[in-house]
Amino acid sequence: MFYFVSVAVLLLLAPLVSVATEWTLAAGGTDVWWLIGKWFTFWGVGARLFLAGVMQVARPQFTAGSIFVIADPAAEAIVREVGFANLAMGTLGLVSLLRPEWLAPAALVGGLYYGLAGAGHAARGARNAKEQFALVTDVAMFAILTAFLAGRAL
Repeated sequence: MFYFVSVAVLLLLAPLVSVATEWTLAAGGTDVWWLIGKWFTFWGVGARLFLAGVMQVARPQFTAGSIFVIADPAAEAIVREVGFANLAMGTLGLVSLLRPEWLAPAALVGGLYYGLAGAGHAARGARNAKEQFALVTDVAMFAILTAFLAGRAL
């Protein structure tokens, strides 16, 4: 249950509360798409991927076993490597809050990761509840970050 709640908070609740709070404090004078990009990148790419990376490095058997249903200890080395990538992407997402010029690159890298991960989950036929939830949230993050980036490009 902790997995579902933590992902929902980091990918939906925290970004929406942050967008609403900043938009309200600015009395609507801030571009809402900028706020969406800023906060979904910070929480979804930064906090979510960084924390996932910490878990994957510290406890690779959790990801291997509970999400991908792989009990082979040899898979833990691969999960740990994915954890290092998540730590790197997560760091970029977190720092984008302090360095706004890094927001678009962080959203691009994170959005691509979520889109590719979602496609990977979709390609696997049978999915447990955690992987199905990962598929839905990955595709949602990909869509949000893509919409933000597309809006910035126009």
